Amino acid sequence: MHDERALLEERLNRTLKERIRPAVYGETAPLELAVWTVPDEPVPVAEALAAQYEPASVGDAWGAPWSTSWFRLTGTVPESWRGEQVEVVLDLGFTHPGPGFQSEGLAYTADGVPVKGIEPRNTHLPVDGREVLFYLEAAGNPTILDFHPFLPTPLGDKRTAGTEPLYKILRAELAVFRPQVWHLMLDIEVLQSLMGELPGHDPRRHKVLHALDRAMDVLDLNEVAATADLARAELAGVLALPANASAHKVSAIGHAHIDSAWLWPLRETVRKCARTFSNVTKLMDDYPDFYFACSQAQQYAWMKEHHPHVWDRVREKVRGGQFVPVGGMWVESDTNMPGGEAMARQLVHGKRFFLDSFGVETEEVWLPDSFGYSAALPQLIKLSGSRWFLTQKLSWNQVNRFPHHTFWWEGIDGTRIFTHFPPVDTYNSSLSGEELARASRQFAEHAKASRSLVPFGYGDGGGGPTREMMETAHRVANLEGSPTVRVEPPRDFFQAAQDEYPDAPVWAGELYLEKHRATYTTQAKTKQGNRRSEHLLREAEHWSTAAALAGAEYPYDDLDRLWKTVLLHQFHDILPGSSIAWVHREAEATYARVASELEALTARAVDALKGEGDDELTFDVLGGDAPRPFVAPADGVLDNGRLRVTIDADGIVLSVLDLEEGREVLPPHGFAGMPQLHRDNPNQWDAWDIDPFYRNWKADLIPSERVDTSDGVVVRAEFGDSVLTQTIRLREGAKQVDFTTEVDWQEREKLLKIAFPLDLRAEVSTAETQFGHLHRPVHTNTSWEAAKFEICAHRFLHVGEPGYGVAVVNDSTYGHEVTRTTREDGGTTTTVRLSLLRAPRFPDPETDQGEHRFRYALVVGDLPAAIDAGYRINLPPRSVRGSAAPHPLVRTDNPAVRVEAVKLADDRSGDVVVRLYEAHGGRARASISTSFPHQRIQETDLLERPLADASAEVVLRPFQVITLRFTRC
Repeated sequence: MHDERALLEERLNRTLKERIRPAVYGETAPLELAVWTVPDEPVPVAEALAAQYEPASVGDAWGAPWSTSWFRLTGTVPESWRGEQVEVVLDLGFTHPGPGFQSEGLAYTADGVPVKGIEPRNTHLPVDGREVLFYLEAAGNPTILDFHPFLPTPLGDKRTAGTEPLYKILRAELAVFRPQVWHLMLDIEVLQSLMGELPGHDPRRHKVLHALDRAMDVLDLNEVAATADLARAELAGVLALPANASAHKVSAIGHAHIDSAWLWPLRETVRKCARTFSNVTKLMDDYPDFYFACSQAQQYAWMKEHHPHVWDRVREKVRGGQFVPVGGMWVESDTNMPGGEAMARQLVHGKRFFLDSFGVETEEVWLPDSFGYSAALPQLIKLSGSRWFLTQKLSWNQVNRFPHHTFWWEGIDGTRIFTHFPPVDTYNSSLSGEELARASRQFAEHAKASRSLVPFGYGDGGGGPTREMMETAHRVANLEGSPTVRVEPPRDFFQAAQDEYPDAPVWAGELYLEKHRATYTTQAKTKQGNRRSEHLLREAEHWSTAAALAGAEYPYDDLDRLWKTVLLHQFHDILPGSSIAWVHREAEATYARVASELEALTARAVDALKGEGDDELTFDVLGGDAPRPFVAPADGVLDNGRLRVTIDADGIVLSVLDLEEGREVLPPHGFAGMPQLHRDNPNQWDAWDIDPFYRNWKADLIPSERVDTSDGVVVRAEFGDSVLTQTIRLREGAKQVDFTTEVDWQEREKLLKIAFPLDLRAEVSTAETQFGHLHRPVHTNTSWEAAKFEICAHRFLHVGEPGYGVAVVNDSTYGHEVTRTTREDGGTTTTVRLSLLRAPRFPDPETDQGEHRFRYALVVGDLPAAIDAGYRINLPPRSVRGSAAPHPLVRTDNPAVRVEAVKLADDRSGDVVVRLYEAHGGRARASISTSFPHQRIQETDLLERPLADASAEVVLRPFQVITLRFTRC
C-alpha cells in the first residue's frame, strides 16, 4: 500500500481551516452599535448604563491604552431563524491569539447583570428571545508581551502609553450556530491531535487517518452543514475505541491562572476575575460535570466587593460543588522572600476566608507559577490544616530536570507534605493530544503510580476553560491511544494519588527554580516596602497587644486590612519585581501609606503605655537594650577594642581585624563592601533572569574620596551617570561593621553587587528562610549546585569554618551569591556578595532608576550572632519620652527559641496568641514567661484552632514552629 499520509494530512488541514471552521456559523445579521468611552478609570455598571452613547459601527477604531469603552449592542433575530440556536459573535479587533493579553470584555444585560466574558478564543454571547440588548465593557488593554517579546515599551504605564486607539471593531453580528458543524470540527481536532502523537508505525495512527479521509470524502465542501453528520458517522468508530487498560490516568481540573497583577495593574485583575468567573459559572450551567479550581482568596474578595452578581454566582456554584476553592492562601504569593510570619498569614487569611465565606476547608496549597518554593513551606502547610501541595513551575528549570512528579516534600523541620508536579508541564492546558501524550510520556512514577493532574483553561491573563475544552474532555475520556481523562476536583485526585502511592519518594529541602533568579533583586523599592511592612506589622501588633492588656482598644480591623494589603503585594509578580511600571509605581505608594498607618498605630499604642514624664525610654519588641553609640574614626581607622577597621585614603576597606581572636577577617588584597558592576543582559525574561555569563564582565567601583565624620567614614564612587555613597560605622562593643549605602542609580542593563571577600573556607552557606535557615553547598561539584549561582536569603547569610564564622545581614536585600576560590598562598577565600540593584528594560523600561538607600552589615561571630544581628537591623528599638518603661510581653529563657509574633486572637476573645520557633537548628527546651496573668495555655494551628493543652514549658525540634494561645485571667 502506498504511503499517502502526508497528502491526506494536508487535505485535512486545509479542509478544517478553510471550510469547516468558517461553517460553524451560518446566516448572519448585523447588530446596531453605540459606544460610550469612559473619560478615565473604569466605572461601575450602573454609571455605564446611564451614560450617553454615540453611534458606532464595525471598522471603528477604539481603545486607547488602558482605556474603557462601553458598547451597546442591539438587534432583532430574524423570524426565519425561529428554532435555530442564535449567538452574538464579536471580534473586538483581537491582534493576538492568546486570551488575557490584550483587549477583552464583559457583557451585561440591560439590568446590569454580567453574562460572560469576551476574549479572542471565546467570542460568543448566548441569545434568548428575538430582541437582543447587551452592554459590553471593553478594556483597551495593550499587548505588552507581544510577538517580539522583551522589547522595551512605554505601554506598561498609563502615563506613558499614549492615547492612540489600539483596536478596531471587526465583527459584531447575530449568527446561526450550527452545532453539527461544531461537533464535527471538534471530532476532527481531537483525532488530528491524537494522531500527531502516535508513532508512524502504530496501526491506530493509520486507522485514524483513513477514517478522517473517509469523512472528508462524504463531506460536501459546498454544503458543510448538510453533510456534517455524515462525516461524523465515519469518525464514530475510531472515537468509540476505548483506551488501553494500563493507560495513564489524567485528572483534569478546570483552571484559569489569573496573575493578581503582572502585565496589567491590580484594578484590571478585578475585571479579569469578573470576566473569567462569569465564563466558568455559565459553563457550569451547560456542563454539570465541569469542575473549576480557583485559588487566591483576594480575588474572591474583590468579587464580593466590586461584582456582587458574580459573587452570588460563585457562591451558588461553590455550594453545588462545581466551583472549587483551592490554594488556602490570600494570593499565590512568592515563597522565597516573604518573611516567616507573612508566609503564615498568607495561609491564615486565605483559609479563613474560604471557611467564613463557604464553609470550605481547603486542603490543597496551589502554587503553579511561583518562582521556587521555600523549604519552610511543608511545616506551614501542615500547621494550616492542609495536606497537599501542587506546583508546575519547576518544569522551567534551565539545567536539571526535576526527578519526580509525585513525591513527599520534606521541609527544614522534617515535616513532609504529599506533593504533585504535573508532568503535562503547563497550567494552561487545552487537553490537546500533544499535552495528554506529554503528561503520560514524562510521568516519572509509572512503575508504582498511574495518575497525574492536568489543569486546563486559558490562564495567566484569565479566561478559563471553554465549551470546546469540555467537549474535548468528553471525547478523550476513554480513547484508544490516549490517557484516560476524568474531570474532577483536585481533592479527588490527591486522595487517590496518595492512596495509590503512599511510599512516594522524598525530596528534602527547597524546590529551587533554576530560572528567574533576578526576582530576588529587581524593583528594589518594592522589596524594601515589603520588608519594612512586615516588621512594622510585627511592632504594631506587639504594642497594640500590650496597650490592649492595659485597657486600650485593639485595632483588629485596621491590622486585618493592612495585613491583607501587604499579603496582596507578595503576589508572585509584584514582590519579585516582574510587573509593569504601573504596578510598581502603585506598590511604592501603597507601601508608603501602609508604613504611615502602621507607624500611627504603633505610636497610639506606645502613647497609651509610656505614661506622663520626660524620661528617655526604650520600646523594643526584641527585649534588648538601647543601641550603643558609634565610635569616631581616627584617620580612617575605626577601633572599638573588639574590631579594628582600616579604610584607606580613597575609601577602600583594607582590613577588618578581629582583635579578640587576633585574626584578619579579609583575605590578602580583599576589600570589604566593594561595589561591583556587571553587564546584565539575560537571554530572555529581562526582569526575571540573571544568566551566569553576567560574571564575564565586572568592574570594581573604586571610591574616589573618603571623609571622616564624628561617627563614621563616608566614601563616594562615581560611575557612568550614577553616584554611590557609603557610610561605614562601628558601634562601641560590637563585632559588626555597619554600612549605609545610598545610590543615585542611572544605569541601564547593569547589575550592582556588594562584595565581602572573607579569609575562611566555608563548606556551606547558611541563609535565613522563614522560621529557620537553609544550608547550601558552596562547591559546584554537580550541575545542581552550579545552578544555584544566585540564592535567596532573608535577614542574614552566614559562612564559616569550625570555630569561626562571619555573616552579612541586611535590611531589605534578598539576592545573594557565595563563591569559593583557592589563593596562591594556599588559603581559601569565600566571597559573599549582595545583589542590590538591576536595570532591566522589560517590562518596566525605568526599572530601579533613581535614588535608593540600603543598610547591611558585616558581623563577625557564630550563627546565633548572625540571627540576632539580622533581627536587630530590621527591628531597631524606639526611643520615646515618658515615665513607664514597658515590660516584655513574652520572654523565653533560651535564645534558640525566638518569639516571632504576639497578638490578640482573631476571634476577638481577648486571648493572647504567641508564635515561637526554634531558630538555631537543634532541639531546644524553653520556659515561656509573660507579663500578663493567664489561666490556660493551648497549642493551636496557624488559624488559632486548638490542637492540645500546653504549658509554659516547651520542647521544640529543630526549626519547629509552635503557636500558643493564652487565655487571660
